[in-house]
Amino acid sequence: MSLIDSLIKSNNTKIVMLVIDGLGGLPDHINGKTELEQAATPHLDKLANEGVTGQIVPIQLGVTPGSGPAHLALFGYDRFCISIGRGILEAYGVGIQVGTKDVAIRGNFCTVDKNGIIIDRRAGRVSDEIAIPLVQLLGEIKISGLDIDIRHVNQYRFAMVLRGEGLSADINDTDPQHTGVCALNPEARSSRANKTASLVQEWISEAGKVLREQENANMVTLRGFSHNPCLDTFSKRYQLSAYCVAAYPMYRGIARLVGMEIIQFDGVTPSEQFHIVEKTMNTNEYDFAFVHFKQTDSSGEDGDYVAKVRAIEAVDQAIPRLMQAQPDVMVVTGDHSTPSRMQSHSWHPVPVLLWAPDTVREDHINQFGERQCLSGGLGTIEAKDLMSLILAHSGRLRKYGA
Repeated sequence: MSLIDSLIKSNNTKIVMLVIDGLGGLPDHINGKTELEQAATPHLDKLANEGVTGQIVPIQLGVTPGSGPAHLALFGYDRFCISIGRGILEAYGVGIQVGTKDVAIRGNFCTVDKNGIIIDRRAGRVSDEIAIPLVQLLGEIKISGLDIDIRHVNQYRFAMVLRGEGLSADINDTDPQHTGVCALNPEARSSRANKTASLVQEWISEAGKVLREQENANMVTLRGFSHNPCLDTFSKRYQLSAYCVAAYPMYRGIARLVGMEIIQFDGVTPSEQFHIVEKTMNTNEYDFAFVHFKQTDSSGEDGDYVAKVRAIEAVDQAIPRLMQAQPDVMVVTGDHSTPSRMQSHSWHPVPVLLWAPDTVREDHINQFGERQCLSGGLGTIEAKDLMSLILAHSGRLRKYGA
């Protein structure tokens, strides 16, 4: 048990954590501003003016985080002691149960040429209408010694859970992370995973036969081989009744992994998401809302500076609706930076603002942006310490010592 865990107390305060995925950026070569600095964000600027700002380091200085460990850090879990792969997050996100002996995997459709060279890692972001029937075809593959549960996630992504005797998740990804090369083999990192790696290779070969006539999604890559880490829930750890509002399945999977309830809803816009928070938080059934917005990260990975600016502005325009939930504490940040200049996740610190009118010590910042937050009152903190600040500002930590 950590020090914070030992100090937890409960009360009736309401907390909202808004995660704008891939929020941080780098200055554009033309105007010298990051996407967040370029965006018109009057409502976020108002919250920054009324609250306190700073920046968070998701994992460690210089370390580029994946979405899984970055979110676990935001939730206060030790990102070094917990080994978690993308597979279980995707599986949980689409409702597949993962036992402690099962192996969960995240799959991508990709495009390869006649020589097996990857020419598009995401198969042109193939549509759901095309991908869903292909996942159903993959579901017909039978491998002796395996029970396979495979489901579509979103566009080119799918989740797969393997069940059987003596399975191990100690296997390297087959996605080489760049084009112009063949997919990698699923290599075992230890002898206990040799059997599983062989079965997975057999499945990949069969998948190639099933998909070979497809124009774009004609092959697969596999990532994030993982077991269930059996984490303590938010309720047990923080005495919080928590829920998640996220359009994308993987982030619902992260939330489900830590025991949050998943609120189902139609729509993907910030306004639609925030309306759900407003309705749900005001029922007094919950006291912690995790709200996830994805488009900022997708735009950054696509290298689309303008689209990322517009996505941030869409969030800002909907902030008044989110405030109708009447939180006592609200935090706005990202899980990591995704500069459109780099077209990928990066190691750069992420802006954060903490709004808590009853307890906050305001700083001099009146605009929510990277350079402004660099000199904010919170300073530069590790993401894992954010939950302790949230709990303190919401009156949920007892005094330490006599």
